[in-house]
Amino acid sequence: MIRVSGIMLLIGTIFTFSLLTGCNMTVKSQKIEKVGMLIENSINDQTWGNKGYRGLLELKEEHDVDVYFREEVKTRQQTKRVIEEFANNGVDLIIGHSSIYGKFFQQIHTFYPDIHFLYVNGGYSGDNLTSLNFNSMPMGFFAGMMAGKMTETNKVGIIAAYEWQPEVEGFYEGVQYQNDQVNVDIKYVYSWDNEEVAMQHYNAMIANNVDTIYPAGDAYSIPIIESAMEQGIQSIGFVNDQSNIGGQSVLTSTVQHVDKLYVYAFEQIENGEIIGGVYNFGFPEEVISMGSFSDQVPEPFIRTLKEDIDEYKTTGLLPHQQETK
Repeated sequence: MIRVSGIMLLIGTIFTFSLLTGCNMTVKSQKIEKVGMLIENSINDQTWGNKGYRGLLELKEEHDVDVYFREEVKTRQQTKRVIEEFANNGVDLIIGHSSIYGKFFQQIHTFYPDIHFLYVNGGYSGDNLTSLNFNSMPMGFFAGMMAGKMTETNKVGIIAAYEWQPEVEGFYEGVQYQNDQVNVDIKYVYSWDNEEVAMQHYNAMIANNVDTIYPAGDAYSIPIIESAMEQGIQSIGFVNDQSNIGGQSVLTSTVQHVDKLYVYAFEQIENGEIIGGVYNFGFPEEVISMGSFSDQVPEPFIRTLKEDIDEYKTTGLLPHQQETK
């Protein structure tokens, strides 16, 4: 357990959440004084773990709450122990900063009816269990448009962690919308962080004349972005704006503002607008955005892409859906 500047890496505040009973909505007010976050890996990983930690600190700053966190929590037994520790310290809201916590929380949440459980990227839910999901298919689509526009070899690649990631389908459709002559190579690491496997896929793609790569994973996106810069390969960043890592070789990035998502969800819970359930957020809520654009990208295309994103925010339709409507 770590305490930072009087924060216990948890979050305390007043929030209201609703429970659905039959056909009637009952709003239950509850003062939240302590919030705990479970992080699968490290807060110093420059990607996912660090973003979750920053979100926790934003919650403390914006809502004047105590916050607690624990790193390297990977198994059900570790999760169970940390939850018990948090509960004994009076934690009211527990955030699981990984999809792995969905199953763990599903098995445990009924034993702690006074604690609200919140996690990302899954489908488990209950009266006191909420899943927050990024609507990431559109961000993959716009990344695909960028790859389809900028490739010179008509070969692009996406190295994803898992087959279920919506951004994989989005990327493929975006490439085909922009340029149906482009071949899309899709590979899976089956891990968010396995750098060795990811780099094997990367090297195979480069050998096959792929000139634009989208590493849609956590820790392994950094070495791929760095290698791409060294080898003159174009890339599209993931999770963070990775232009600071790959320079002008990073055409743009699909940025997931999980830090903003936690603040947004917290406020919605406080207002009684989020109860136990499964929720999706994305461009309209400004928890997903595109990063900075490389000078290599033509300005007219940047304007077109931004207009398409604005249109999506307004209509909920991607460019290819508007054309077929």
